[in-house]
Amino acid sequence: MRRISSAVHISASADQVWAVLTDFERFHEWNPFLVEAAGRAVPGARLTLRFRLPGNGREMVFRPTVLESEPGRLLRWRGRFGVPGVFDGVHSFELTARDGGTHVLQSERFSGLLVPFSGSVIAPSEAGFRDLTDALKSKVESVTVPARPRD
Repeated sequence: MRRISSAVHISASADQVWAVLTDFERFHEWNPFLVEAAGRAVPGARLTLRFRLPGNGREMVFRPTVLESEPGRLLRWRGRFGVPGVFDGVHSFELTARDGGTHVLQSERFSGLLVPFSGSVIAPSEAGFRDLTDALKSKVESVTVPARPRD
């Protein structure tokens, strides 16, 4: 088993982060790692995700199943390569209200027979996670207008 993660603090509410994070049709506008996405953030739904590995630009498409979806709090899906137990990944976005904004933890737990031989995908994915969380922060904060005091 192997786990990778990336975290960021976003100066916006969890609901505002959630709105951007689950607007899959617009991922291509801001997301450098998951460059194309389709589907709905509801348990049991199948997503179609195209990711681009940093460094080599290699793209792969996978169709994970949404396991959990709690608006403003948690999005989790599982993707598989082939049959269960060969190469499985459980991907999560956890949103927590903190310090006047939202702490976002993105992580993935990989398991299966091929994990020890999958460094060429897992290692660059870790950099892709950082790129995604940084881009999510920029996107949410660019569309979130903080309240200004009235004169």
